[in-house]
Amino acid sequence: MTLRPILIHPDPRLKKVTAAVTQVDDDLRVLAADMLETMYDAPGIGLAAPQVGVMLRVMVMDCVKDDINPARPMVLINPEITWESDTHSVYEEGCLSIPEQYADVERPAEVEVRWMDLDGAEQTERFDGLWATCVQHEIDHLDGKLFIDYLKPLKRQMITRKMQKLKRERARA
Repeated sequence: MTLRPILIHPDPRLKKVTAAVTQVDDDLRVLAADMLETMYDAPGIGLAAPQVGVMLRVMVMDCVKDDINPARPMVLINPEITWESDTHSVYEEGCLSIPEQYADVERPAEVEVRWMDLDGAEQTERFDGLWATCVQHEIDHLDGKLFIDYLKPLKRQMITRKMQKLKRERARA
């Protein structure tokens, strides 16, 4: 497994719609393992393939944040939301591609998602709470959308300027 560099906003790849996976193979399994390792190392609870420069509909997540419950790493290939609740919830979201920036985002409180697993089998699950927020956030990445796209223009521009400054500082270092 290899840690992969995480793209930082603004990067044009983060705004592109990703291609569907047509075949689950060993290369895809390596990508998924690398993405999980990268996500845990960051540390984060979700990561989408475009965040590591791979333009495929693949995401990983694990919203278990305590030492009591076992980790639950998930790999979702070609995920799609098939149902969403009428009730909404607000979570303070962050993003590994927009480090140290957080904002409240309103999303459906529950969603049902269908995806393919690493064996090529179809899976369906209903998510709520942090899991629902995370899966929607990562699917947005696959569609070229960032959490800051839900914010008012002024706040979005302010965060984008901070990220441009961060990228310049990192390039100098």
